[in-house]
Amino acid sequence: MFRPARTHVGSVRFVRRKWVRRPITITGVLLGAVLLLVAIPVWLVVSALLDLVRGRRRLPTVRLLGFALCWTWLETFGVLAAFGLWLVGQGKRHSAHYALQRWWAARLIGSLRLTCGLRVQVEGTDSIPAGPLVAFGRHASLADALVSAWIFGSLADRDPRYVMKKELSYDPCLDVVGRRVPNYFVDRSSVATQREIDGIVAMAEDMTSRDVAVIFPEGTRANDAKRLRALKKIRERSPERAERLSGLSHLLPPKAAGAAALLDAVPDADVVLMWHVGFEGLDTFKGIFRRLTFAEPDAVVVIESVKRASIPEGDSFAEWLDTQWLRLDRLIGERLLAR
Repeated sequence: MFRPARTHVGSVRFVRRKWVRRPITITGVLLGAVLLLVAIPVWLVVSALLDLVRGRRRLPTVRLLGFALCWTWLETFGVLAAFGLWLVGQGKRHSAHYALQRWWAARLIGSLRLTCGLRVQVEGTDSIPAGPLVAFGRHASLADALVSAWIFGSLADRDPRYVMKKELSYDPCLDVVGRRVPNYFVDRSSVATQREIDGIVAMAEDMTSRDVAVIFPEGTRANDAKRLRALKKIRERSPERAERLSGLSHLLPPKAAGAAALLDAVPDADVVLMWHVGFEGLDTFKGIFRRLTFAEPDAVVVIESVKRASIPEGDSFAEWLDTQWLRLDRLIGERLLAR
């Protein structure tokens, strides 16, 4: 399904080949897991002393290294489980890999709670309609895809498939398991826009009542600098749309093409909007470290259901999506102010 875009950088193109990439990433994660486990007495004491000497009483370095230990071993177990499924002839069985994905996502959320104190409250799961769904999600942190996989997989008992950036191929579990279920690794730098759209459409084929197709219309994690750049580009093409979206304070302008293609590919699907507060500033490791230094992170994720009949088609869809994003931006601002 996924075909890497051409690049003039030979080494990057070479690493994109899975038979080169996977030995490197899987071996690296395994070595990291072993080293972190064996060296617990060393890094635990040293990192705690460094934190305390610098007045970081919440021990952010200890917490992050603790999560790194959990993450590397969960990645290792996930890859080993995927290898085991392949050995017994179940390498193409979607249900087995979705079960593995649910286990992996739930354990990672548990690890974040245990090591970093992350608490996630979810609102609206009881309103998720039956039948195939298309989910449009806010993208503000490194945890967005993980949290949504946990919500749809564990809390809603559905099978989520994703439009993901190709750079996530460097995560071994996402690379192996993510390519055995209907995901699409989009090349955000590709000039072959139609090829990427076709890949998104192909990902949505044969969706059943258990399936949820998830896309993040912003295309990347939001911050102020990215918002200004995006609005500047939009202003060059459509001053009217740029003016309409100039009121955004928390979200990036949504990209309608991929979202519209996904929606058109599943004509009987309803829509859910997924937004959250509490993940702000967690878009980089530096931001995560800063957040852990001052407070335990907590977040609220809100799921809103939208009937398909209320969503316009064609050119009007882009305006509808802009309107929804402006509304969500206001709601996010109100929640942040209340916090």
